[in-house]
Amino acid sequence: MSWNTFGRVLRFTTWGESHGPALGAVLDGCPPGLALSEDHIQPFMDARKPGQSKYTTQRKEPDTVRVLSGVFEGKTTGTPISLMIENVDQRSKDYSEVAKAYRPGHADYAYDAKYGFRDYRGGGRSSARETAARVAAGAVARVIMPEVTITAYVSQIGDDTIDPANIDFAEISNNPFFCPDPVAAKRWEKLVDDARKAGSSLGAVVECVATGVPAGWGAPVYAKLDADLAGGMMSINAVKGVEIGDGFGAARLSGEQNADPMRSGANGPEFEANHAGGIAGGISTGQPVVCRVAFKPTSSILTPVDTISSSGENTQIQTKGRHDPCVGIRGTPVVEAMMALILADHKMLHRAQCG
Repeated sequence: MSWNTFGRVLRFTTWGESHGPALGAVLDGCPPGLALSEDHIQPFMDARKPGQSKYTTQRKEPDTVRVLSGVFEGKTTGTPISLMIENVDQRSKDYSEVAKAYRPGHADYAYDAKYGFRDYRGGGRSSARETAARVAAGAVARVIMPEVTITAYVSQIGDDTIDPANIDFAEISNNPFFCPDPVAAKRWEKLVDDARKAGSSLGAVVECVATGVPAGWGAPVYAKLDADLAGGMMSINAVKGVEIGDGFGAARLSGEQNADPMRSGANGPEFEANHAGGIAGGISTGQPVVCRVAFKPTSSILTPVDTISSSGENTQIQTKGRHDPCVGIRGTPVVEAMMALILADHKMLHRAQCG
């Protein structure tokens, strides 16, 4: 049984493949009467679309989104919102070798093992192209919670990290890496270009911060906000790790170091630290919700790698075509979208139980 739907009250289902005629999402559970148009969604699509610099795949997709249902006279109707993005620049012939042998690190073999069949054109459903639909759905989710601001940025490429002292969110849109540190962004130009020219790829870490989330979203045990964030982020193609707050760093701290001290303030508790990433016991505390997402290096590379053919013979493969030398770069808007979808779902879950 496959599962292509995420969420409880706000549910979204993505559909389509990398080299099919189109892909998209159906978003169900959105409240009625909210202002929404294609013009609201498109800027988020433009941030993710390919071919915008030499540091990403050169596939040229306009990623123009069409709203097919659920909106009338500029307002949501409360019925399912169907979103479609056409594929216009497929080159299936680039994947003739992938049809014969498995790309190590990619989902090729796993799909064959499960289904006995796979769409080798760009990886089909396992392609990062699927994430365009998530970004469209995430743009709708933001309309549901205007009180929340979500900002994601690349904090590390390979083993090169940003300097926290240099962080300026205004810089994120000034470079092709979604990098808030202009000094690191300059270093990454050579780092990523060298990997591209060598026919290789690099991993990355994307950090996402949501401010304006009130205390109380989430639920104990099986509907924890941080558990849903971890599951949602791990569902993104190429993601291999998720941290909430200090994450694995908390294991190196003592109890007093890891605590988030509280003092009484004019408008409720004031926290002196945020090691927990804005979530305690699966419920938001009112502090910024912080998570970090680790993307593995792109598996489709020009460097020959040992593998086996679909008939089980030892061979090598080098993947032709157009691929991101660092998939985490364009993963940044996808991380924002998943944060928006999960938070909007939990806002509605909270309202359903607590009024």
